[in-house]
Amino acid sequence: MNRLLEMEIFATVADAGSISGAAERLDMAKSAVSKRLSDLEIRLGVSLMTRTTRRLSLTDAGAEFYKHCTAILAEVAAAEAVVTEADAELSGPIRIAAPLSFGLQHLGPVLVKFMQRHPAVNVTVDFNDRQVDLVAEGFDLGIRIAKLGDSTLVARKLTPARVLVCASPAYWAANGRPKEPADLKNHLALRYTLAAQRNWTYTAPDGTRGSITVPTRHAANNGAFLRDAAVAGLAIVRLPAFIVHEQITARELEPVLLDYRWNDLHAWAVYPQTRRLPARVRALIDYLAEAFGETPYWETCLSVASK
Repeated sequence: MNRLLEMEIFATVADAGSISGAAERLDMAKSAVSKRLSDLEIRLGVSLMTRTTRRLSLTDAGAEFYKHCTAILAEVAAAEAVVTEADAELSGPIRIAAPLSFGLQHLGPVLVKFMQRHPAVNVTVDFNDRQVDLVAEGFDLGIRIAKLGDSTLVARKLTPARVLVCASPAYWAANGRPKEPADLKNHLALRYTLAAQRNWTYTAPDGTRGSITVPTRHAANNGAFLRDAAVAGLAIVRLPAFIVHEQITARELEPVLLDYRWNDLHAWAVYPQTRRLPARVRALIDYLAEAFGETPYWETCLSVASK
């Protein structure tokens, strides 16, 4: 009896959501995967999965067992990596899902340098602002600018993503600069349609939290488009500093209410709870964290804004 193999088969079925999907990933016959899973349930004396017409899902016992299996398998993989990958050249594929604006403007240049440093690594990037199912779509790594809530993913914080309220200097001159968040009700906003909520939440300098609803003038699912509309003086916008830093530095946009924090975000590297995170993926995550850091270069725009 190979208990590690049983754990790997069970965890792969859980990730894939089907016997056939797990069999393909493991390069095993569907009948062999099904029998191993059945034998495991008989040996443990519990049902680990419920079968529906569309997908296998974990029972409460299965979810608990899955958590321990992935931890054990990850430890085994890490132990093997210490002795097998210490001096090995990084090679192989990495599939990455990344948001469009951050991906093209900031992630892309860093990825190019990583690819130059490791020519045997083959990178495929999907730049898209939709929420990608990393497991179902076969991605090794996702970059997310968000509040994380998916416990099935492992996350590593890469860098802060401060959020700013901005408009063009001409817009503020014509419509008045707000002195407090309540003044924003007198303005129109450019709304990011993929945001989890329409209200603009904030933390005041004294630590109290509040929320304001700013009427929408235009909306889009892309931050760069909204930034350009704000530069044109169409309305105010709330966006991460990494999207607007060049325009603030060039004084095409002017942030306001800098003493308030507007539900700041972070950039995260996320990946599935896996039996074995390849060395090339670990190396890329480390590279990204070092490249961006705790004080990312785009926040230098704040020194310009404060003058």
